[in-house]
Amino acid sequence: MRLYTKTELVDLIRQVAAQGWHRSVKKTKNSRNDGAVGNTLEALLGLRENNLPIPNMQEWELKGQRHHTSSLVTLKHIEPSPRGAKIVSNILLPYYGWEHKQAGSKYPATEKSFRSTTKATEFTNRGFRLIMDREKGKLRFVFDPSQADKSDTKIRDWIKSIESKIGLQGINPEPYWGLDDLKYEIGAKIKNCFYVIADSKTEDGHEFFKYVRLLILSRFSFDNFLKCIENGTVLVDFDARTGHNHGTKFRIRQNQWHTLYNSVEDIKLVSH
Repeated sequence: MRLYTKTELVDLIRQVAAQGWHRSVKKTKNSRNDGAVGNTLEALLGLRENNLPIPNMQEWELKGQRHHTSSLVTLKHIEPSPRGAKIVSNILLPYYGWEHKQAGSKYPATEKSFRSTTKATEFTNRGFRLIMDREKGKLRFVFDPSQADKSDTKIRDWIKSIESKIGLQGINPEPYWGLDDLKYEIGAKIKNCFYVIADSKTEDGHEFFKYVRLLILSRFSFDNFLKCIENGTVLVDFDARTGHNHGTKFRIRQNQWHTLYNSVEDIKLVSH
């Protein structure tokens, strides 16, 4: 494998950007988080996925996003503690879950769902919220039925079902993530990276990208990560249904990725 210096890679990316629009390597468009922007650039550069060939003691990745997007990107799957309790499958889904929107059609009539995109700045309409407890060294996931939207009939009925099954005193055991554990797990995942931003367009059902900006991000900051949780930039996404937990994800707003790093080099690739 040929190795490149960071300067050589920047020059190569500039050359790709100067060529204009490039056809996506993905067959279908999925603007939520399909990696198409980065995967297409890797293919254009002849690189292996998720592995930039830079001779350095640290690892580098190539990531990308579409310009003008507000969707979330997954940082890492991390289930809440205490993990031995399997809280999502054994507590949240059976006691706090609600009828799946496809129950009785695609799935059995008894199919339940527990999906919650939760942040620390406010309660969801069902009364869930993250609480950063730095003193106890944990990020808590709490339920407060008084904060739920009781103007919604379905939510009122859902709260009554929780009360009849397990009571409204709060989730027991309370789900949490230890900050020391998060520092290790997130820190090992969030590597230094080249982060490209591309304009996108669709022609005849296929997506095309034009690379316009490059961020060279290094020196991940765990303290910045915690601040991003506290200000609602990083969220926790639960996604489970009966018999299948799709995983609990820490997710960040795409245009905020750079805030996780202490060193940010911003390179404009083309002029609009």
